[in-house]
Amino acid sequence: MKTKEQLIDELIDLAFAEDIGDGDHTTLCCIPDTAMGKSRLLIKEPGILAGVEIARKIFHRFDPDLKMTVYIEDGTAVKPGDVAFVVEGRVQSLLQTERLMLNVMQRMSGIATMTHRYVKKLEGLHTRILDTRKTTPGMRMLEKEAVKIGGGVNHRIGLFDMILLKDNHVDFAGGIENAISRCHDYLKAKGKDLKIEIEVRNLDELKEVMRVGGVDRIMLDNFSPELTKEAVKIVGGKYEIESSGGITFDTIRDYAVTHSVKGLDMSFKAC
Repeated sequence: MKTKEQLIDELIDLAFAEDIGDGDHTTLCCIPDTAMGKSRLLIKEPGILAGVEIARKIFHRFDPDLKMTVYIEDGTAVKPGDVAFVVEGRVQSLLQTERLMLNVMQRMSGIATMTHRYVKKLEGLHTRILDTRKTTPGMRMLEKEAVKIGGGVNHRIGLFDMILLKDNHVDFAGGIENAISRCHDYLKAKGKDLKIEIEVRNLDELKEVMRVGGVDRIMLDNFSPELTKEAVKIVGGKYEIESSGGITFDTIRDYAVTHSVKGLDMSFKAC
């Protein structure tokens, strides 16, 4: 299985191939390959900065001679006018790496900023913000890293690092007890030690899970705040509880993770 670093390197290579193709002809036709310069990352709206370390990888992977001086680290609250970093080197390299770096940093900073808003909304409670697998294809590692930078917690990375028995799994398996039993048989046969989570759609299913046992976490799917409170009483602290579906920024504290994020505005200009 590929490591996180390998997946990020492959993403960067794919992104450059997609963007540059057989050459950035605009840059190549008007900028001499000997021209040197520097550009700065200028913040244009308040938020949480994320993607600095990925930007470093992007610059270095394209041109190891680019020199990056960082003034603001990942996870820092930023405001308009802040300069996150300055990059010096070949002007051709600065121009060809600009768009990929900005795309990544704006997306990651937008996610980190939104996550931070949700985390602050739950301040003082014993509740954490979890991410999901509903990520941009190919961008999962970066988006999940942005959630962590914003103060959230990563759920499973993919289908390989945790068992999550959702409604379709339960229905196709013939019920909750069958699904959990088959799950344990499979893990034993494969010699795997994975956490088990199961989704429930109502209190009857929750009570069935409590009867069967053998899980680590229970997901309450589309439960109202009132039903959630009742479910918490039924579980009685025996298992971790996750709430999902229909939760908004305005209602999240009532449930005591994030959708539709907007990129944080920034620019990369010659200085």
